[in-house]
Order: sequence, then structure tokens, then C-alpha cells
Amino acid sequence: MAAAQQREEPPIKEDPFRSNAFTLIEEMLDLSYPPSKYTAGLMDEILHSIFFLGKINKPPFSPEDILSDDEMLNALKGRYPQPFELYSSQLPRRSPFSCVLDMIVHLTRETRQGERQEEEIEREIIKWLQDLIRPLKESKKRNKKKPLVSSTICVSHSTETQNAVRYYGVSMSTIGPNPGKILIAASCFSSWDSSVAGAVMTYYPNKVKREYFDGTIILPEHVRCQAFNLFENRVMPPCRSCRNLFGLTTNENNEWPYGNCAEAESVSNLLRHVEEVREQAAPSSETCTEENRQKAAECVRKELEGFVRTERFKWKGQFYTPRNLILKRGNN
Repeated sequence: MAAAQQREEPPIKEDPFRSNAFTLIEEMLDLSYPPSKYTAGLMDEILHSIFFLGKINKPPFSPEDILSDDEMLNALKGRYPQPFELYSSQLPRRSPFSCVLDMIVHLTRETRQGERQEEEIEREIIKWLQDLIRPLKESKKRNKKKPLVSSTICVSHSTETQNAVRYYGVSMSTIGPNPGKILIAASCFSSWDSSVAGAVMTYYPNKVKREYFDGTIILPEHVRCQAFNLFENRVMPPCRSCRNLFGLTTNENNEWPYGNCAEAESVSNLLRHVEEVREQAAPSSETCTEENRQKAAECVRKELEGFVRTERFKWKGQFYTPRNLILKRGNN
């Protein structure tokens, strides 16, 4: 949308969060045209997720701060009213960049109907994401990370089936401990496959394994689960956390927050769509009972409520559902 009347305020380029938020919204608007129910659902969802993160950002940004173009602001309010109404009371189900990923996967597959060579599709998706994030801005105060941008993508699929569909995931596109912990817990309750959620809840939030519940899984050897650094265009080995969660082989000692890595979303999408792999990777610990899982979930819920209170966010326990949501999770 062309810029119209601009409000008198500091230029949007001054803050990386606000600049990246505006740019991602613009990009998603372009990608969602002409709109379908699915792409409209993704657009609705990313608006809410960005507005929520803007509210708890330091400094905070309102939707009006982010959308400095009055024409765009009014058009989006008219087309997607729910994100503007509910970003202050409901939690997102996942991070904004997951919506970007789903949009790009959807469009890539749509243009390749009839010639579904998964290896080529994978390369196109990764390149598209790299081209999109390259011009976005870094935060000088936070290790030059790019706010709202995932640094890693993961691809998972079975190698037993020729040209098997590949399932994608990205790392949490958050900066700071609390936003990441909030979205990881939210994903456990409302977005991820239950097996992945159980594995993450085994350790959430302090990297300490629960004594009474072990929901970790072991992916079968025929599953490829490969992560790539989008900024440096290189293969990334699993970290220690992903080894503990999913049984991935690695020599890495880095232990990132459990659920933060791209592997969690990618494996979740794989398990949701490939029942055979889901059965083969089922948790095997004797402590993985429904009673113990519920106990762990209650602890995670309390931790989540604490992180939300720390951000002075008034939450009544609801997770946001886009008005146009179609349950097409898992990159199609």
C-alpha cells in the first residue's frame, strides 16, 4: 500500500523492532495477494503475534506505532479487526516468523503443482527466506540479532520414501528471555504436536529435566532432521537440547532453551502429518503417563502465567485464534 498521511513521530527506521515489524507486515500483505482463506488467516495471525510482541517489547510499541502509514493502519483495522482488539488480552500461538515460513512454503508448493521435487522446493524456500530477511535491521544492543527474524530453519522428512514431503520449522523470532519463554509455552499448549510439546515440557523452562515426567522422543534413523543458518547459509548440527528432546546425534555442547530451536517446529509438523513416524518416535519412558503429563503441563502453565505477569500483561488464559484460520498447519 502506498504511503499516505504520516503521523508526526520519530522515523520508523530508528528502532529495529519497529522497522522490521513494519517491513514484515508489508511483505506478508504482498505475499497474501490475491487473498485466500488460508493466506488471510496467516496475515491475521502475524498481525496479532507482532502486536503482542510489540506490547511487551522494551520500549513497547502499539499497533499505531508500528503502522506509521495511516492508510495501511486503517485498511488493516477494517480487514483484520481482531488482532487490534485482542493483542492486549490473548497470547499468540507461535512466533511471527512461523507465519512467514508457512506463507512461503504454501506459495512455493502452489507454484510447483504437478512437479513436486522436494529437494528443489527446499532450496527455493530457503533462498526466499534468505532474500526476505537480508535487508531487515539488526539490534545493536542485543548481539546484532534481527528482531522478529528467525536465524535458523529446519527440514524434516523420512528418507525411506522417495521424494517424501518435507516439513519445515524456524527458531523463535524473539529477543530477550521472557518473550521466548512465553511463546515456547504457548506453542506447547496450542500449536505443536503433543509429542513435541511433551518433550519440551520435560525441561521447560530452566533446562532441568523433571524427575517425575519424561516425554522426550527418539526419531527413527531414517528421518532426516537438518537445520540451516539462514544468515550464514550453512548447515547447523543439532544442539545438546535437540539431542535430549529428539535423540538427534551431535557433538555440540551448546544447550539452547528447550523449544527455541527450529527443530521443534519442524519435527512437530512432521509428526502431525506422518503417522508412521509419530508411532515410531513415541515416548518410551515409564514416567510418561497421562497423569504425569498433566502435572507437568500444570507446572508449565504456572511458569507461563508468571512470565506473563512479569511483562505486566493481563491474560485470562486464552490463546489467539485468527478469524480466518484453516487448520492447515505443517507447511501444507
